[in-house]
Amino acid sequence: MTIPSNDLLFLLHDVARLLRLEFDKRARGNGMTRAQWVMLIRLEQRPGLSQKELSELLEVEPISVARLVDRLEARGMVERRPDPSDRRIWRLHLRPAAMPVLAEIEQHREEVAATVMAGLDEATVGTMIEGLAQMKAAIGAEMRPKLREGMREAAKEVA
Repeated sequence: MTIPSNDLLFLLHDVARLLRLEFDKRARGNGMTRAQWVMLIRLEQRPGLSQKELSELLEVEPISVARLVDRLEARGMVERRPDPSDRRIWRLHLRPAAMPVLAEIEQHREEVAATVMAGLDEATVGTMIEGLAQMKAAIGAEMRPKLREGMREAAKEVA
């Protein structure tokens, strides 16, 4: 089977892969990982997330989030605070040391965006954003019930 070079799904996959590689390289230059960068961004957007909530947002296992938090905590960028209503839950908050890193991440994001969108006019970028947002919503609506059903089935097997 030959995939045409203008196949939308393959183009989306390739662009996403190339973006991940570029941000991996840039994060390594800062002695960090892309996953750590994403975690800092998410915590800036939503301070006080629990490790479980963050693992769901990042779509990774809770143990992976715990390890990432450990590393960021050791660098003084994140702190765990006890949840006021449930002592089993830790809430994650950024510390001042994360702010310069977030500023640097934003600079890298702007540089990559400028490169990726070079030669595209505003109307084209707007149309792409709308289209991708619709795709994301459609996939989410289609997949959520399947994911929930899969979790229910897995729970039954364990029980």
